[in-house]
Amino acid sequence: MTTGRQGSLLLARHRRLLAVIAFLGLLVAAFGMLFGADEHFSPETIQKGLLRHPVWGLLIYVGLFALGNLLQVPGWLFLAAAVVALGPAHGGVVTYLAAATACVATFLVVRQIGGDALREFHQPWARRLFAQLDSSPELAVAGLRLMFQTMPALNVALGLSGIPFRAYLSGTLLGLPLPITAYCLFFDQIARLLGRGS
Repeated sequence: MTTGRQGSLLLARHRRLLAVIAFLGLLVAAFGMLFGADEHFSPETIQKGLLRHPVWGLLIYVGLFALGNLLQVPGWLFLAAAVVALGPAHGGVVTYLAAATACVATFLVVRQIGGDALREFHQPWARRLFAQLDSSPELAVAGLRLMFQTMPALNVALGLSGIPFRAYLSGTLLGLPLPITAYCLFFDQIARLLGRGS
């Protein structure tokens, strides 16, 4: 009986976290069944959309990046497609705007559903982690962006962390340019090498 009661208390305490996990799982499953994520989020499909429709393609690109982030699709797919389609400079700027939008969209959706659910963990490691995050949230987010860029799981975790939106946005805008620039140069070099080899 005690174990059952403890399990019920644990479920009640972490219901918001479980709601986020359930939402993301259902979103991935539903999108995969209805549309087939592979064909919508391949670099070739994204690249064709950007080239075929310059204005609408850009809006669709931003929307797909935001949806892809919620569906846990790696951001480098979008970056590679933009660099190949638009070149490193234009592709980098477009990707920066789309990546920031995607990160913000995931943060807001997850925050709406789960609030600050990760604050419900009171273990010493969690208290130390949140103390570091709270001492300088903008710099913490910027540092995480340098290491993990637009990683969907990072956006989910930060959405559930309870940090203020303004700090999240500032840290994201500050931390994304350097890794995006590095990726742009890398993918541009790969495209040039493949172009020479063909």
